[in-house]
Amino acid sequence: MTSVLAQSLVPSVPEVPALPALPDAAGAYRWFYADVTAGPYSAVCIFMLGSLFSPRYSVAARRGGHPLEHSAVNFALYHQGVRRLWVLSEYPRAEVEEPGRLRIGRSTLTHAADGTVRMDVDDWTAPWGRPVRASLTLRPLTPRGAEVQLMPGLPHYWQALAPRSEARLEVSSLDVAAEGLGYHDTNHGQELLGERLSGWHWARTHHANHTVVDYHLPDGVAPLRVQAGPAGVVCERGPKLEARPTNITGWGLRIPARLHAGNEVVGAPRLLESSPFYARLESRRGALDTMGEVADFRRFHSPFIRWMAHFRTRVERAA
Repeated sequence: MTSVLAQSLVPSVPEVPALPALPDAAGAYRWFYADVTAGPYSAVCIFMLGSLFSPRYSVAARRGGHPLEHSAVNFALYHQGVRRLWVLSEYPRAEVEEPGRLRIGRSTLTHAADGTVRMDVDDWTAPWGRPVRASLTLRPLTPRGAEVQLMPGLPHYWQALAPRSEARLEVSSLDVAAEGLGYHDTNHGQELLGERLSGWHWARTHHANHTVVDYHLPDGVAPLRVQAGPAGVVCERGPKLEARPTNITGWGLRIPARLHAGNEVVGAPRLLESSPFYARLESRRGALDTMGEVADFRRFHSPFIRWMAHFRTRVERAA
């Protein structure tokens, strides 16, 4: 039976508090994720403290390394499913400049008092160092969702901060400007991903009038669902779904053969990113637009995959 964990009603004026607390212990992490679908373009931006993509943090955390010493900015731009830009830069520090503004390197994440979320990226591509200037601006159409614990007994949490938003994407370095729909969330935890939480796959789907996020977890744990629309935001934990067909990527990672919006098939996914431990997927059909991810964190901690990750990352020695 589906259980309702929390419900948020739409306020007359969105109120956005200060940024959630940053991680402060070895192995801990937090990231802020956003994606935008705007015409033929898609973009993903992630600000990471205790970077899940960092081979250095994978080692340093076990030796007492501080998560803010392994902060990172990730930005990816896609045009009709083909990657145009990839930024993944790691920095030795991050700072909250004011209650709603986080800076990593020259890039900033701002939660404004009126509810607007803005990510400004001023960085370079990896590995070639091509300059990138981009911004994602999200104006939430719903309140925040509730923070939920992903797995019973494990210190890993997720919260949809702006699950459905009006969005504007600007990439001045490529003369791109487009408007569409956006999504924004945060994950945090007190131990390395992959130690006890092996992985997950999740997807958000924008419908014509609402957005649904489905979070699928390992070990038989019931999936989570957030639905955000004119009536507010509802978070539920439902029954475990029946097994669905999967495919295997060239790296041997198992991914969904079809992306779904509830019981409705959106379509076969386009593989936006593929690595031995991580895949980013997208599918569109009519008014349905789905973006999803599959992650196997235990794979990431193998020495060979950590070595490979160095080639997708720029490392700044001084922020």
